[in-house]
Amino acid sequence: MERLGGEHEGQTSSIRQVVLASFIGTAIEWYDFFLYGTAAALVFPALFFPEQTPLQGTLLAFSTYAVGFAARPLGGIVFGHYGDRIGRKTMLILSLLIMGIATALIGLLPTFESIGVLAPILLVVLRFAQGIGVGGEWGGAVLMAVEHSPEGRRGFYGSWPQMGVPAGLLLANVVFLITSSTLPESWGWRVPFLFSFVLVGVGLFIRLRILETPAFTQVKESGTQADMPIIDVLRTYPKNVLLAMGMRVAENGTFYILTAFVLTYVVEELKLEQNTGLTGVIIASVIGLFTIPLFGALSDRVGRRPLYMFGAVFSLLFAFPFFWLLNTGVAPLIWLAIILGVNLGHDSMYGPQAAYFSELFGTRVRYSGASLGYQLASVFAGGFAPLISVALLASLGYGAVAVYMAVMALITVVSVFLAEETYQGDFSETQDAERRLISESAGEGPA
Repeated sequence: MERLGGEHEGQTSSIRQVVLASFIGTAIEWYDFFLYGTAAALVFPALFFPEQTPLQGTLLAFSTYAVGFAARPLGGIVFGHYGDRIGRKTMLILSLLIMGIATALIGLLPTFESIGVLAPILLVVLRFAQGIGVGGEWGGAVLMAVEHSPEGRRGFYGSWPQMGVPAGLLLANVVFLITSSTLPESWGWRVPFLFSFVLVGVGLFIRLRILETPAFTQVKESGTQADMPIIDVLRTYPKNVLLAMGMRVAENGTFYILTAFVLTYVVEELKLEQNTGLTGVIIASVIGLFTIPLFGALSDRVGRRPLYMFGAVFSLLFAFPFFWLLNTGVAPLIWLAIILGVNLGHDSMYGPQAAYFSELFGTRVRYSGASLGYQLASVFAGGFAPLISVALLASLGYGAVAVYMAVMALITVVSVFLAEETYQGDFSETQDAERRLISESAGEGPA
């Protein structure tokens, strides 16, 4: 087993154990985050907004869903700052605690029937805390994997924390499906949220055993940490931050239409059982455990940019066919629509994404830069995608939702076209370039 650093008692820096820890921890955090999306689509309207019409209740539930995305840039900024200042590992542990505790407390919330308007207010507060946690989690998790990776394997190993998304989505939907089918409706919805207490314990045990990354350790030992990472990254990499945001739009926005809005569409528009949509999302989640690392590994051979462009173009062209397949009302075709959109369009972007975004920034500001580009786009893309889609569907029909998906994909196509290829770059070369940029921007002339 390859070693990328020293070993402390009870801890390890084996690349395989590091990426496994990143995967498991990320899966737990995304379980918490996605569980809310499933509940917002299926049960929260009646529990927290019972005085509204079904459409208004769904819109309000998805509005609280969007709050988590609004908080994610704040989490990315705060955790990115301290992740670049004191280390990736500490921030990962803290983000897991915030996310897990907030999720478990949602499971203990009284509903509107018990405490009135205070119930949705508390729901929004806890959703905001979830957003803070997941906003800080992604950057730390992918950097633990990417910065521990050997040269030429960053795409593959960086895809492991990305696999936490389908794993968390799978776990959230399976647990919700089981509890909603077997437990009383009045309290059964609480069990998946309370299960987070157990998962947080598992995640903490795993994350406490891994070491800090070699790249950050080198920066820390040399005493060259950035004083203000966010300021430095905006000064030295403004173009890359914007391009990362653009590349994120289609991947993030269409994903939440394919996995959250589709649940509402299947029930409210097609008048089918909620398990029809859930089953399709579960199948796509299982397949994603294989397609994401496949695309990540492939990006180590052919580059990040071609795969990302393929996913963006596919998402653009598939916007209308996605709804045509859904509208057949035939379960296998509905599942096919979700699978094609998620596992071919989304995963071909998401697999290489961790390595791609990490390679756009130098070590001193990498946590801040990757998190900022990733999380800022989440607000405008994924955060509002289900809400906007429900509103468009109600006023203009499914065609308007398809156009919305196509526009997001077009933004990403343009961003990928303008971005540089990074897969053959060396982190040390990136670091040298960063020092030169900082020196020049400070008015010291070329280094």
